[in-house]
Amino acid sequence: MERVATDALRPGPRVRTSLPTVDGNRARGAGVHGKGATMHSGDGGRKARRITRCGSLIAIIGLFLSLLAPAFTAAQSASDWSPPSTVYIPETGQSIDGVFLDFWRGNDGYTSYGYPITPELEENGHIVQYYQYARFEYWPDDPNGEVVQLGKIGQELRPHVVLRNTFAIAGAVPQGGSSAEMAKMARAWLPLDGKSAKKPNTDTWRYVSETQHSVQYGFKALWESSGEADYLGNPLTEEYILSGITYQIFERGALAWQQTKDPWFVPLGEQLAKRYNLDTSAQDQGDIPTYDEALFIAPEPEPETPSITNNGGELWIEVNLSEQYLTVWQGDSVVNSTYVSTGRPGFDTPTGTFYINTMLESDDMEGVIGGEYYNVPEVPWVMYFTDVGHALHGTYWHSNFGSVMSHGCVNLPMDFAAWLFGVATIGTRVEIHY
Repeated sequence: MERVATDALRPGPRVRTSLPTVDGNRARGAGVHGKGATMHSGDGGRKARRITRCGSLIAIIGLFLSLLAPAFTAAQSASDWSPPSTVYIPETGQSIDGVFLDFWRGNDGYTSYGYPITPELEENGHIVQYYQYARFEYWPDDPNGEVVQLGKIGQELRPHVVLRNTFAIAGAVPQGGSSAEMAKMARAWLPLDGKSAKKPNTDTWRYVSETQHSVQYGFKALWESSGEADYLGNPLTEEYILSGITYQIFERGALAWQQTKDPWFVPLGEQLAKRYNLDTSAQDQGDIPTYDEALFIAPEPEPETPSITNNGGELWIEVNLSEQYLTVWQGDSVVNSTYVSTGRPGFDTPTGTFYINTMLESDDMEGVIGGEYYNVPEVPWVMYFTDVGHALHGTYWHSNFGSVMSHGCVNLPMDFAAWLFGVATIGTRVEIHY
């Protein structure tokens, strides 16, 4: 039995602990050969769908969530946040690092390539990593800057001598076919003759001149919908049948079909890993965070706390009833501001100059105004400025600030009320006007 040509050239793989950087930095959105396509329905159930070209991919941002990985015991603040450069995939016990991670995420990850099934290896002078449906290869000196390339794993199935070869890859092209089937499989690698190549293309059949093979029916539809040569590459064989399953090999993968089933992608990455006896055992996670897209969502920056200076002048409060807006001043400088809700018609907030006379962290407000009874328990951060119950206070029962809502008080957002309660004092001046 002949071996595929690449087997003779394949050195023993060397495991690498992490992917090298490009020019001292991780290459964000690295380019790729065989880009922008689809992906597999390798289990017969996942639906192939279009994904975009990698190009510059995306600007990588992320969230460092402490509960998602054993190494992270406290959430990072926005100021010192950065996305992880390596993530752990518990489904296969492998990790994805550096530009491989950028490319995997930028092209729909699992949906497009499956999960990694080996660590990073060094093969034929390049760092590679096998995935269920692909092999990522690192080409740092690529003249086009496409440092991540999809390996042409379909090419590695090509026999040395077509007519003598009767190999089969376990799972991808199952053994046990008849002699006639095996002979047809071997001949499927031969390019089409000139007569066949001149046939006109139709909706169900298409000649691919780059490799001198054709695609037809369901394989044609799936190949075209998944990006054609951009993902799978061009066909390397014609269709052939082994043990009742129809196969076709492409430059970067293989398709299969069986009666009553839709065509599916063959997990060639898994099959080649088995063929080359690569180590696919789970690796120790260590302090690597478990993959989750939440890791790549930046935390909201914490709002800056407005500063009050000792020599900045009088701290005073202005309430503009026309704008439903409150401004805190120190001297003639704005310290902080917010929309508020003041008294609705018939319950108007009084205008004039007032001074805070009572401050309570919480107060139960109950009474009758204008014939309306109200009872609001545990109102927070209360700052009374009249002797008849008008106050600035926190408001937990609505968030419709910027509109009149109250029975005469000045309703404040909760966080603003807490801040104002902390800087105001008994005697703070309150100016209210239209």
